[in-house]
Amino acid sequence: MADQYIEVNSTHEGQVAQITLGPAPANIISQNLMGQLTSALKEIESQKDVKLVILCGSGKHFSFGASVEEHTKDRVGAMLPEFHKTIARLIDFPIPILSKVRGQCLGGGFEVAMASHFIFASKGAKFGVPEITLGVFPPVACALLSTLLTDTIAQELILTGKTVTAKALKCSGFVNSVSADEELDGVIEEFIVKEILPKSASSLRVATKASRLVLSERYHSSISKLEKLYLEELMSLSDANEGIESFLEKRSPKFSNS
Repeated sequence: MADQYIEVNSTHEGQVAQITLGPAPANIISQNLMGQLTSALKEIESQKDVKLVILCGSGKHFSFGASVEEHTKDRVGAMLPEFHKTIARLIDFPIPILSKVRGQCLGGGFEVAMASHFIFASKGAKFGVPEITLGVFPPVACALLSTLLTDTIAQELILTGKTVTAKALKCSGFVNSVSADEELDGVIEEFIVKEILPKSASSLRVATKASRLVLSERYHSSISKLEKLYLEELMSLSDANEGIESFLEKRSPKFSNS
């Protein structure tokens, strides 16, 4: 039996689907998880009564990010295009997606969250794209963050790799709601009952497509260029490969600026 990387549940009489990423604690966005996520989204889209999809992580965290093992020079050429297709699937998904974020939401996990329509986070949630600390960069964040945040904040996150709190991103308009960890589920439930369930599922699908038209066009027009920059220019650098290797070997990178 194949390993299970996601769990799908239905609530509110089939009007809400929840996809839980796993396995805990890291909930790594691997190629196996991407495949199962894509299949789950296809199945959910075929159910005409679904009005909202909730994405969350199993355990205490949303996701530590994409698989570093799959970022090595011999594997990244297969992984990266697949990840970008997964993000495109989320951006273009015709049903609203709400990311419920607790704990760490980093790298590829953060990029999955930024492709959703709503982000509800706990006060202790931390967001960031730390790729530059390994000598690489996050293509999806480069395509999307300056639209979802100010260009100044987006560049600071991408070029420093720093993490920020849910409260800071709420102030920046990126996160919809921040609440105490023990209150998060209740806040989301109230939002579902008040703001989602009274709506028409069919009308929501058309409105969702309309609301994402500009963002989708920006993503699709830029991601192939960013992917090429990553695979052809970045991965030719010694430091990019050193950063990935040092992480896998559990040591600090020794960059040579080459």
